Amino acid sequence: MTETTAKVCKATGRRKASIARVRLMEGEAGIRVNGVDIDQYFKRDDLRMIVRQPLEAVRLLDRYRIEINVCGGGVAGQAGAVRHGISRALVLSDESLRPVLRKGGFLTRDPREKERKKFGRKGARRSFQYTKR
Repeated sequence: MTETTAKVCKATGRRKASIARVRLMEGEAGIRVNGVDIDQYFKRDDLRMIVRQPLEAVRLLDRYRIEINVCGGGVAGQAGAVRHGISRALVLSDESLRPVLRKGGFLTRDPREKERKKFGRKGARRSFQYTKR
């Protein structure tokens, strides 16, 4: 199948400061992140496992070709953003997968962000050491 005849599902996933744009296409299996194979982009096994979790939950690991552009944040945040984007693209391709992905928690965006530094403090919450003069 060529890209023009195959159904293409596009979705966006977010986690911390990372944004992943996911394209899901039917055809030969494979995951490419920023033009590189997933095993070369995510070096750690746990990050590769996080990315593949939604596909393993619905047992469609070898059905789709996935191309991902991800930017921002660190590698762990990027892996979470990719997982979120893949889950949303799977739901767009087949609505019957929603309950399985929802139960696994893959469709819920993790809202935790870094808290900003406040003035008069050393960090977001840490104050300077008090000294009685």
